Amino acid sequence: MATRMTINGVSTCTTGEKYEKFQMKIGRKVRTMYQYDYRDTLSGELFSCVKPTLEECRRLRDEWIKEKEDRL
Repeated sequence: MATRMTINGVSTCTTGEKYEKFQMKIGRKVRTMYQYDYRDTLSGELFSCVKPTLEECRRLRDEWIKEKEDRL
């Protein structure tokens, strides 16, 4: 998958969120998916996922942030 969000497989997301919509063909069906990257502004850690909706990506990001806060 060619993407504008990576260079040599490394995310170009510096801080905050970045996402890209793409289409993927599975058999005869074409599905729209989102590649989502979020880099934490404080720690610099990267969260990345591919899901069918942007809302689902953001929900998973929020859960990831909550888990990080609970560890502190």
